[in-house]
Amino acid sequence: MNTYPTQAEGDRDLQGTSACPAPDELGDAVSVFIEARPGLLKIAHQILGDAGDAEDVIQETWLRWQGTDRTVVLNPAALLRTTTVRLAINVVHSARRRRESSASPWLPESADPQGTPEAVAERQDAVERAVLMLMELLTPRQRTAYLLREGFGYPYDRISEILRLSVVNARQQVSRAQERLSSDRRKQPVDSVAHRRLVQAFLAAAEFGDLARLEDVLASEVDLQPAR
Repeated sequence: MNTYPTQAEGDRDLQGTSACPAPDELGDAVSVFIEARPGLLKIAHQILGDAGDAEDVIQETWLRWQGTDRTVVLNPAALLRTTTVRLAINVVHSARRRRESSASPWLPESADPQGTPEAVAERQDAVERAVLMLMELLTPRQRTAYLLREGFGYPYDRISEILRLSVVNARQQVSRAQERLSSDRRKQPVDSVAHRRLVQAFLAAAEFGDLARLEDVLASEVDLQPAR
């Protein structure tokens, strides 16, 4: 049974049925989530391919959004997309582990603002390992398309602008990335400076909504890729 709000339920909450948070704050949280929900559900369904699982992910996204310190969130829509994608990918990853199949990279969950130093360090390590896998297995174009689409819910027309490719080719880059991540391909060497730069940009985008920085880093890598 879904526990995230519909518009009507959000209006009822604002009539005094919730003790905390404050009505205005709750109303803002509900409005932001309701506006973002159709896009979040679409993202979850694209990743999971199952409507029920997608609904479960959206419910968990709502619960996490309720528990987030929203005063420090610069881009609520970006945070909701990122949370949804990571939760959905975690579901996929868990299913693959249960089937004892080879694991492909997944994006760590959003940072807990109240997390312990140990939890922060663990998440940093998870991001570093995930980004390293993407750099070892994907070309810059594939990596850019995959991260922006699967990690942050970018539309294909925006990805095509960043890659300077057609929308059709942008979609192909994501498909090729997914194929590479699910296959046993030879890993390529990774420059440590480039790895660190992408990790920092990813964390800034995931935690603070600084997507412009992530776009710049990814685009600079694409510019260095030889044209084919």
